[in-house]
Amino acid sequence: MADAAGSGGRSKVAPSVDFDHSCSDSVEYLTLNFGPFEAVHRWRRLPPCDEFVGARRSKHTVVAYRDAIYVFGGDNGKTMLNDLLRFDVKDCSWCRAFTTGTPPAPRYHHSAVVYGSSMFVFGGYTGDIYSNSNLKNKNDLFEYKLATGQWTEWKIEGRLPVARSAHGATVYSDKLWIFAGYDGNARLNDMWTISLQDRDLTCWEEIKQTGEIPPSCCNFPVAVCKEKMFVFSGQSGAKITNNLFQFEFKEKIWTRIPTEHLLRGSPPPPQRRYGHTMVAFDRHLYVFGGAADNTLPNELHCYDVDSQTWEVIQPSPDSEVKKGLRFKSGLPTGRLFHAAAVICDAMYIFGGTVDNNIRSGEMYRFQFSCYPKCTLHDDYGRLWENRQFSDLEFVLGEKEERVRGHTAIVTARCKWLRKKITQARERLKLPRWFTGNNVKLCRLQPLLEVTIREAEAQPFEVLMQFLYTDKIKYPRRGHVQDVLLIMDVYKLALNFKLSRLEQLCVQYIEASVDLQNVLVVCENANKLQLDQLKEHCLNFVVKESHFNQVIMMKEFEHLSSALIVEIVRRKQQPPLRTHSDQPLDIGTSLIQDMKAYLEGAGLEFCDITLLLDGHPRPAHKAILAARSSYFEAMFRSFMPEDGQVNISIGEMVPSKQAFESMLRYIYYGEVNMPPEDSLYLFAAPYYYGFYNNRLQAYCKQNLEMNVTVENVLQILEAADKTQALDMKRHCLHIIVHPAPGMFT
Repeated sequence: MADAAGSGGRSKVAPSVDFDHSCSDSVEYLTLNFGPFEAVHRWRRLPPCDEFVGARRSKHTVVAYRDAIYVFGGDNGKTMLNDLLRFDVKDCSWCRAFTTGTPPAPRYHHSAVVYGSSMFVFGGYTGDIYSNSNLKNKNDLFEYKLATGQWTEWKIEGRLPVARSAHGATVYSDKLWIFAGYDGNARLNDMWTISLQDRDLTCWEEIKQTGEIPPSCCNFPVAVCKEKMFVFSGQSGAKITNNLFQFEFKEKIWTRIPTEHLLRGSPPPPQRRYGHTMVAFDRHLYVFGGAADNTLPNELHCYDVDSQTWEVIQPSPDSEVKKGLRFKSGLPTGRLFHAAAVICDAMYIFGGTVDNNIRSGEMYRFQFSCYPKCTLHDDYGRLWENRQFSDLEFVLGEKEERVRGHTAIVTARCKWLRKKITQARERLKLPRWFTGNNVKLCRLQPLLEVTIREAEAQPFEVLMQFLYTDKIKYPRRGHVQDVLLIMDVYKLALNFKLSRLEQLCVQYIEASVDLQNVLVVCENANKLQLDQLKEHCLNFVVKESHFNQVIMMKEFEHLSSALIVEIVRRKQQPPLRTHSDQPLDIGTSLIQDMKAYLEGAGLEFCDITLLLDGHPRPAHKAILAARSSYFEAMFRSFMPEDGQVNISIGEMVPSKQAFESMLRYIYYGEVNMPPEDSLYLFAAPYYYGFYNNRLQAYCKQNLEMNVTVENVLQILEAADKTQALDMKRHCLHIIVHPAPGMFT
C-alpha cells in the first residue's frame, strides 16, 4: 500500500491542518493554516560545504542538535581532521563551529552522540596517515558543550574499554553505550556503558550480553527504536551477513531477527554491506549506502519494526540533485563512510567516499513520511482473537471439534472454504442478499455449521489465523512439535489451494530443519506425502557436514527401511538438479482479497445495508466492526431492525466518491484518493472511531500536495459543503489571483 500522497499537478499549496478533538461529530472545526511543506520521500541536495569552511571528508561523524547538524573529524584522503563544522538546516548555511579548550586529536572511525546539550566523542583511529606514523586506536571520551563551544576530556578512573575504531555508539537511559569495533588486531563484539549524568561519579561498565550476540564486527551503524538497539550488517570477516539484530537494554539480550517469514517475491533485506548508515524515525529504520559486494548502491531501504518487513523506498518524482547550474531528477550517488542524522521529520546525509575514492562534501535531505502504521492486519487479527460477531462454526475432524469464524473474512480469502460455506447455506435454504435488484434483509440466524472432515482443530486454527492476518506464528527454534504442526498446516494449505500459505509453511519448515529434528521432519513429510519438504530433508541429511552425525543417531535406526534405503541411495548418487521455468505462485494477499471482495466478489455474503443519501450500498458487518469502533458498538448494542444504517460524518453527508474512498480504507487500507475527498473524510477517523488517524494524516498530506488548477473547482465545492472556510478562501484566491503561468 502506498504511503505517499501523489505529487502530480503544476501548482501546489501547503495547508497545515488542525482538528479540534473536543468535537468529533462536526467538520466545522476543520482549519487549514498555509505554510511551507516538503513532498514525502523527496531527496533534495542542499548547499555543499565550501572548501574554505571545511574539507570534503569521510569516516567522520554527524550529530543533530536543535536546528543544526554538527560534523566532526574524519579524513580528507590525505590527513585526519579534528575540525567541527555546523550546518544550519533553516538557513541552509555552513560555518565553522565556535570552540574553546583542547579538542580531540585528529581522528576517523570514531563515534559521536548527543546527550542533553552536549556532544560526546569516543575513540577512533588517530595519527598521521600521510606518513604512517603514530597510528593507533583510542578509548578517550570528550565532551563538547553545544551552548558554550567548550571542549573537555573526561578522565575516567578504573577499567576502560579496549581502544577501538569503527564501533557503534548510542545513548539510552542517560548512558552512552559502545558496541564492537576494531582494536587494531581483531574485530570485537563486547559492549560497554557509562553514565553521562555526572563525570566525577561515573565509570565504565562492561555489559554481560546474552542471546544471539552478533558476530565480532566493525564499520556498521546502530540505531535505537522502540526501546531497543538495532545493528545491521557490517564487516565480520568470513561471517559477514545481512542479518539484523536487536538488543533489549533492560534484559541485556540480543535477538537475531529472522527473515524466513518473508514470502518469496516480497522485498528482501538489503545486501550485506559495510560503511553504511542507519537511522531511526517513528517505527522505521532507514539504511542507506555502504559498500555491498564491491558495489556502491544508492537505494534507501526501510525496515518496519512492527511488521518486521523490509521495503525499498521509492523516491518522490520531484527529488532533485543539482548538476552544474541545473537541478536534475535523481538520488544521491552511492557512497560509504558517510554519516547521517535526523532532525524533526527529515534525514540529513553528509560526505562519504564516492566513486574513485573521492571524498564528498555534499549534504542531502530526505523527507520521511509520518503516516501512522496500517492497522488492517491487526484489526482483522483482533476480530479473529475475540470471535465477536462470529456467524459460522466449523465442525472439524472425527472428534467434531468446533472453531468459530466470520463468513466475510473466510469467503474473501479461501475459495475452497467459500464453496463449503455456500453448500451449507443452500442446504438450509438461506436467502441470498440480492434477488434481482431488490435488497432483502438477511434475518438473524444461528451460527451456520460447516463440516470439514479433512481438518483437525489445531492446524485449522493456524490456517484461520493466516486468513485474518496473512501471518502464521513462527515455530520456536528446536521445538519439533511446532514444526510438525506447521507440516499439518501445510497439508491443509495444499488441500484448500492456499498458495500463499503453502509458501509460508515451506519457508518456515525449511528454516527450522536442523540436525536434531531432520529425521522426524523427513519421516512425517514422507507419511504426509509432502514431496518438496521430504526432498529438502534428504538433501540436508546427505550434506558432507551432516551425514555422519545423522546416521549415528538412534532415530536413524527407527526409520522405515524404505526411507533408510532412500537416504543411502541419495548419498551414493545425488539426483541431477533440474531448473524449473515455471513462475512461483505466491497467491494473493489479504489486501488483494479484500479489495476484490469490496469490488463485487463478496456481494452474495453481504449482511448490512449502508444508506448514503437514500442510496443503498451492501456491506459486511464483521468487516465494518473490525475496523471501526462506531460500527462495533452499533452492532453489539443497538443493531437496526431493518438492517440499514444511514451514513454521515457528523451533520455532513459525504459525496458518493468520498464514501467509496472511505470503504476502500475500511476494507483493505487504501488511502489514495482525489484531494477533494480528503476534505470530506478528514473528520471520518474521529466520527467512526478508526483505530488510528492514518486516514486523517493522509488527507492532510493530500491537501498539502495536490491543490492544483485542474482540481481547484472540485475542492472549492467540497470546501463549501464541509464548511472548511479557509480552504474555500484559498481556492477563491487561487482562482482570482493565479500564480504566474498557472492558467496557461
